Amino acid sequence: CCLLCRPSILLHSDRDPIPDVPAVYFVMPTEENIDRICQDLRNQLYESYFLNFISAISRSKLEDVASAALAANAVAQVTKVYDQYLNFITLEDDMFTLCHQNKELISYHAINRADIQDTDMEAIMDTIVDSLFCFFVTLGAVPIIRCPRGNAAEMVAVKLDKKLRENLRDARNSLFTGENMAAGQFSFQRPLFVLADRNVDMATPLHHTWTYQALIHDVLDYELNRVVMEEGAGPEPSPAGARPKKKNRKTYDLTAADKFWQKHKGSPFPEVAESVQEELDTYRAQEDEVKRLKCIMGLEGEDEGAISMLSDNTAKLTSAVSSLPELLEKKRLIDLHTNVATAVLNHIKSRKLDVYFEYEEKLMSKSTLDKSLLDIISDPDAGTPEDKMRLFLIYYITAQQAPSESDLEQYKTALLDAGCDLSPLNYIKQWKAFTKMAATPANYGNSGVKPMGLFSRVMNSGSQLVMEGVKNLVLKQHNLPVTRILDNLMEMKSNPVSVCVYVFAVFQAIVFVVGGGNYIEYQNLVDYAKVLQYCDCLIPAVYYQLFITSCLIPAVYYLLFITSCLLPAV
Repeated sequence: CCLLCRPSILLHSDRDPIPDVPAVYFVMPTEENIDRICQDLRNQLYESYFLNFISAISRSKLEDVASAALAANAVAQVTKVYDQYLNFITLEDDMFTLCHQNKELISYHAINRADIQDTDMEAIMDTIVDSLFCFFVTLGAVPIIRCPRGNAAEMVAVKLDKKLRENLRDARNSLFTGENMAAGQFSFQRPLFVLADRNVDMATPLHHTWTYQALIHDVLDYELNRVVMEEGAGPEPSPAGARPKKKNRKTYDLTAADKFWQKHKGSPFPEVAESVQEELDTYRAQEDEVKRLKCIMGLEGEDEGAISMLSDNTAKLTSAVSSLPELLEKKRLIDLHTNVATAVLNHIKSRKLDVYFEYEEKLMSKSTLDKSLLDIISDPDAGTPEDKMRLFLIYYITAQQAPSESDLEQYKTALLDAGCDLSPLNYIKQWKAFTKMAATPANYGNSGVKPMGLFSRVMNSGSQLVMEGVKNLVLKQHNLPVTRILDNLMEMKSNPVSVCVYVFAVFQAIVFVVGGGNYIEYQNLVDYAKVLQYCDCLIPAVYYQLFITSCLIPAVYYLLFITSCLLPAV
């Protein structure tokens, strides 16, 4: 976009000349954007130009800008040119995204498609490396890189290592030394940077989840901390022959300022539903107390100005009334989470997501199954075709032995009858055949859930969160494959002898999954950090990078930073 003092204007929008106003540009250095900047220079749109590029502009493109400025006699008007190294979007203090607008370009499908050319793969790797380099420049630290061999993660690691080394060789212009380092950054610390490949664990991204944030992302339109939901314009149906009422679209921002969200975004959904009701009961009690005091003082229906003029003997009432803005904000957040949780609950009930979650946990933990997989797939009331396909893919991925051809044909018939597209299954069959030769299958540890029975009561007579019939499932603590990779590298578990001899301070660990991750792994890493904190191993300062892709299931890239004490060298 182009920023003219205060207003924000899109670069490619139609803009009239304002010759006495300076303009601040904040753009990606793409060919299209550079051409438009050159056009603005030729048209003499503004008094002066401050060019801020989100990632570093190449020399050839910079020369194009210089040539356009020279031709337009506007060299003196180009006041500043900055490389900002901000090719990521910060969502919270501990979360940011990369490549949001063109996320499909670096998705798992883009990297692993059969017809990909070498030039396409190089472009994808360069895009990822550029964003990671921007991140480390912002962090002000040169990482210690660890990655597996023979996959896309190694390609990213090699390219990132080369880019970091080239920058460090130029001592005068290095972004990691001297005046280029921002105050307060970890200039003397080298974080552990773990690059993992999505192929190390394909079941977890397909897994139906049970925590609040992951459920919102899975079943609702959740993007950039914002939930967009459609709701009916009214409870009454449209008269016969009348045009159907349009659905209202509501947006809700889930930010760090929302204390309820910060506390419960990683909690199991039944716990969230109960907490929403508890918050609502607390609010109603406070509201009733204010009304009671107003009634005692004979001020029922009076305006707030009259209340503020009361004498000192009404201090209690005045104090209660002064808390009204806080109560109103609390009520707004309660309404927000009531609406969002209700929408999630509707999906859980209509698609039986609690059944899917429990069954998939048993598949991944190799627990005893109490129901036939074929029964769930054949049940017309149990989930969408996508839900059924995700369940079967998890079964196929985690099975120690592939089903026989006759059993597989029976499953295929049931999936087709349920309206499923078998393309994902065909791909996973090829993927599993390859990974079986290349590496050992992922181990999901002692996962699973502990059933606590059904919710047999209504949360509240006036509440929309009617949990009756939904399973009250408690999550078991366990480390997923990506978390175990991080744990092994930080603890040097593969070589315990070295742990006793060689140690150094690892104050940060960063995990990046090439090909996409998910909120399940995100939350698993958060829980891992908390456990280490309790063990006096870590003081968590957690930063995540999420990249949400559009595919069969919601997928996410992520980065994790953990502040810690002395840990083994890796």
